[in-house]
Amino acid sequence: MIVYGRNVAEELIKNNYYIKKVYLQNNFNDKLINSLLENIKIPIEYKSKQQMDDLAKGTHQGIILDIEDYKYAKLDTVLKSDPNFIVILDHLEDPHNLGAIIRTSEAAGVDAIIIPKDRQVGINSTVMKTSAGALTNMNIVSVTNLVSAIKELKNSGFWTVGTALDNSVDYRQIDYSSKIALIIGNEGKGMSRLVTEECDFIAKIPMYGDINSLNASVASGIMIYEVVRNRK
Repeated sequence: MIVYGRNVAEELIKNNYYIKKVYLQNNFNDKLINSLLENIKIPIEYKSKQQMDDLAKGTHQGIILDIEDYKYAKLDTVLKSDPNFIVILDHLEDPHNLGAIIRTSEAAGVDAIIIPKDRQVGINSTVMKTSAGALTNMNIVSVTNLVSAIKELKNSGFWTVGTALDNSVDYRQIDYSSKIALIIGNEGKGMSRLVTEECDFIAKIPMYGDINSLNASVASGIMIYEVVRNRK
C-alpha cells in the first residue's frame, strides 16, 4: 500500500511499521525524518516532483512510503483484552471521515473500532494520511456481519449507543459509565434498521441552526468525548 505525507511517515517510521521502500523527492529536507531514516535499513529512492506526483496522486509533501497492507485485528482477540469503549461504524463511505474518526478515537483512548467488510471504506492511503499515523496505535476490526458483532459485544457486557435524530434522546442524558459500544451511521442514510434495533439507547446531538445534521467525523468526536467526560 502506498501512503504519503510527513506526519504519517514520521509516525510509521517511529513505530517500526513494516516499510518496504521510501521514495523521497529530490532535495527533501525534513531534518527529523531524515534523521529517523538514517537509523533504519530501508531502501530509499529519490524522484523528481513530477514522478512523486504521479506515484502519490495526492499531497505527498516530498515523501511516499510503500508499506505492507494494513492487518485488521480480530474481534475475539480484542475482547480478550477486556475493552470498555468501542466505536462501531455502520457503512461509512468517506475515507476522510474514517481517518478523522480513527485519529479522534486514538486520542480519546478508544479500545477498538469495528467496521463491516462490505459497503464500507477500508484502510487505504487516504485513511492512513487523514489519521496522521494514529492507525499504528488503534485496533481496527473488520467483520462480515455487523449485527452479529454487536450481539457478541452485548454478550460481553456492552451497552450500545446509536446516533440518530428520530426516536432519540439528548446525548448528554445517557449514562456512559458502563462498557459502551458507540455506533455511528452512514453519512447519508444513518444507521441501518437492523443495527438500530440492536441499540440500547439512541442519542441525538441538538441542532440550533438551520442545518439538521453534522459531518460523521464531527458527530463522532462530540460523542466520543462525551463518553470520556462522563468517566472522569
